[in-house]
Amino acid sequence: MATKANWLYMAMGFVLVGLATLGLFLPLLPTTPLLLLAATCFAKSSERCHRWLLEHKVFGATIRNWHEHRCIPRKAKLVAVASILLFGSYAVGIAIENIWIRGIGGIILLIGLVFVVRLKVCEDD
Repeated sequence: MATKANWLYMAMGFVLVGLATLGLFLPLLPTTPLLLLAATCFAKSSERCHRWLLEHKVFGATIRNWHEHRCIPRKAKLVAVASILLFGSYAVGIAIENIWIRGIGGIILLIGLVFVVRLKVCEDD
């Protein structure tokens, strides 16, 4: 029988997958870290959900590469950097009017950019 902790981890996993999916389109949501957290939640709660995420046609390869080799595909890295620079710059520089939110958004973008740039690229890419 599933415990409350298992249900909580599973619910968190699905919320994180949903946020990661939004992150494909919204520059301030970091897709890869959210997927990795979701995979961790599923690993603690449901083998079936964990397997589903690892075999997912969009997200699976990225998660497997990260778990096995601590790397991401070159294309994913380029898309991530371009998205942060293009969409993030637009959001922080033009779309957001509040100076405090601009500052927080800028810090988040800078942290995300540094994180992504430092990631290793998979050799068999």
